[in-house]
Amino acid sequence: MRAALRIGSAALFAAFATCPARAQAPTDASPAPVQFTKFILQKDVAVTMRDGVVLRADVMLPIGWDGHKFPVLVYRTPYGKQGAPQEWTTFDKAVGRGYVVVIQDVRGRYASGGVFDPYRNEGRDGYDTIEWAAKQEWSNGEVGTFGLSYPGAVQWLAAVENPPHLKAMIPAMTFSTPRNFFYSGGVFDGSWLDWIWFNIAPDARKRMHLDGPRNGKEARAAWRTEHERLQHFLPLQDLPDLKQVAPFYYQWLAHPAADEWWDWAELRGKYAQVHAAVLNISGWYDEAYGPDGATTNFNGLLAARTGDANKRTATVIGPWTHGELERSKAGEREFGASAAVDYDEIILRWMDHYLKGAPNGVEREAPVRIFVMGDNVWRDEAAWPPARAKETSLFLDSGKRGDEAGAFSLNSGLCVQCERFVEFTSDPAHPVTDPYAEFGARDYRAFASRKDILVFDSEPLKSDLEVTGPIRAEVYVSADVPDFDLWVRVLDVSPDGTAYNLMSPGLDVLRASYRDGTAQPKLLEEGKIYRLELDRLLTSNRVRIQISGAFFPHFSRNLQTGKSEVTSSEMRTGRIRVYTSGSNASRVILPVIPRHGPG
Repeated sequence: MRAALRIGSAALFAAFATCPARAQAPTDASPAPVQFTKFILQKDVAVTMRDGVVLRADVMLPIGWDGHKFPVLVYRTPYGKQGAPQEWTTFDKAVGRGYVVVIQDVRGRYASGGVFDPYRNEGRDGYDTIEWAAKQEWSNGEVGTFGLSYPGAVQWLAAVENPPHLKAMIPAMTFSTPRNFFYSGGVFDGSWLDWIWFNIAPDARKRMHLDGPRNGKEARAAWRTEHERLQHFLPLQDLPDLKQVAPFYYQWLAHPAADEWWDWAELRGKYAQVHAAVLNISGWYDEAYGPDGATTNFNGLLAARTGDANKRTATVIGPWTHGELERSKAGEREFGASAAVDYDEIILRWMDHYLKGAPNGVEREAPVRIFVMGDNVWRDEAAWPPARAKETSLFLDSGKRGDEAGAFSLNSGLCVQCERFVEFTSDPAHPVTDPYAEFGARDYRAFASRKDILVFDSEPLKSDLEVTGPIRAEVYVSADVPDFDLWVRVLDVSPDGTAYNLMSPGLDVLRASYRDGTAQPKLLEEGKIYRLELDRLLTSNRVRIQISGAFFPHFSRNLQTGKSEVTSSEMRTGRIRVYTSGSNASRVILPVIPRHGPG
């Protein structure tokens, strides 16, 4: 992918690619599929799980199915099966294309029985539902799955259980590891609070006959008056509001990121158990776990299928926010008409090939398809990351830039005559807070004047540059507190001073005590220099590096006392030093691709 900002006559382009799906029209001519203009709807069909719990599904059958058997598409959701066909057009189109569609409420949600424990039961329940669908009288035994976000996660969790009849799946905008989903960089993801508040708690209150908001309208009204109390509440484990409606939330908090307890949700290392054809989809402005998940899952499948002539996996990454594949604008940036894709056609084309054997050329297309922001074009790649990328370092420099008030320099050469370090203050009682409520490209230029943020700017580029692939930050730090969070945010600065983020928050944070990924936190010694590495960043254009100790409320606050925010409310202000010279020179490493090299 690429994001570019014009600086004079130059621009820096960055492609963050993972694994693409097919956004373009079919390249091979194929017979037009039979169209079914009407369907029969079977409501609340019972599907019994292996432990006896009954889940309920709506089944959409093509009119005239008697005597015919069809491939089946399964869609499992915690958000209410009844509303899914109103939210997405895929269902009607799939039935029209000759599929049976099964839309199921997951365990403990809406019409389905059992207790809702997010993600924990989706592997077994997904397996049982897929195998149930394969055995029905209207099924030919070929089953596919699709959906994004939670309906994307359920696909992966079922797939690693290896259901025999699962032949194709399209998980979009979902994760690869709980360590970068429930947490990121060792920091708990604060967005779970509002996910539960809006999506889970209202129906749970209704089912349990509890007081409080019971629908979306009431939840939104209550959030307006309660969100600051909810988001700032400490210790996290003592928040009373979700004790009855979401006991799982407190179980999550009780298990740090590196705890083996999370292994039930780990996908990495299990790809050999997946035999379906998999199309991964995400967006550059998706929630951070999305593009990381798509790339990790894609490469994991490739490694597991080394000996296969047809790897049967691909990825599409566009310039989208979470769930908005058919929009050409993300936040404040417009990427042109080609950025919006036909999500339904992507799904049905993949399924037509792998469930029906349609000769539409899917298997011959490049496995990686990315949207290059700035150029605003789609590009095919043979692999992720592109092998032709060359690592190029930009060093953090304590020297001030003359054209930007408060900004330090970011240079290609190592700083020789400069101060050993620069320093900022991190106060968890008054954390750096995101002024924007929604993801997408947003202008953060106002942050440059803050005392609790360090800003490093590169020079305007004299020629075009493309940065495509994983970007790393190696930052040498010391602190006068036993722990802190390091946020290294990459922004794109334009000639008018606007500074746009190039990714959503999450891949750009690391808790210092989690630097080695160990289950037990490793606290800091005062004044000792530590090397912290963030290796999943994405960037483009004239580069601005923004360093802070928080980016609230997206992720929980580090109290900087050495105690967890889960169990403590005591806070301590810290002074954090970032080193810029000699053997402790901090830097970002960009994978640069020649602008006129091979495509």
